[in-house]
Amino acid sequence: MTIYQNLLGEDFKRLHPKLQIRYALPKNKSFYASGKMNSIQTGARWLYPFLKLATGWKFLFPESGKDIPFTIKNTCRSLSSELDEVYWERTFFFDRVTRYFNAFMTIDSERKVVKDYLGEPSLFYSDLYFDVTSEGHLVIRSGVQRLVFGKLEIYIPSFLRGVVKVEEGYDDAREVFTIRVHIQNQIVGRLMSYEGEFKEIST
Repeated sequence: MTIYQNLLGEDFKRLHPKLQIRYALPKNKSFYASGKMNSIQTGARWLYPFLKLATGWKFLFPESGKDIPFTIKNTCRSLSSELDEVYWERTFFFDRVTRYFNAFMTIDSERKVVKDYLGEPSLFYSDLYFDVTSEGHLVIRSGVQRLVFGKLEIYIPSFLRGVVKVEEGYDDAREVFTIRVHIQNQIVGRLMSYEGEFKEIST
């Protein structure tokens, strides 16, 4: 079973069937899809230098826009005999620049969280909590976060965290996956949000 099946247990079966297929990634196989972000919004202008700097780690980015083409690729791979990792590659194709938002996820079975290292190389860490809605959507919320400097990780106080909520679903009528992501801070407000849709591409 994948890290997501292990984490959700019986709740995994409550996901929309298409989401069950999407998140039941065989080892060394990839889920690849393309679509469109209907809207991408970033935060206040004064955050631009921070967001621009983060692009060097394939993390956050400062661009906003509408109808932005993007691709997503998830690959499950073994780090050891007992530990699997899912590598996330998200690519956004703005008119003048291409941006990335990459991550590496493993599971902490004892704490029942996904350990999410964002950026490449990793710059940021977050606990992620997974849940399933009554509609069969997958909801992801963030918890404890740390800045990552090589092997050194520095705890981020709650008032400085980027609070993340992700909701992914499937639209049967239109046969597309749907995605909504919102990242905000309790002091400065929105850091980034985007929503869109995508379809799997056979490889």
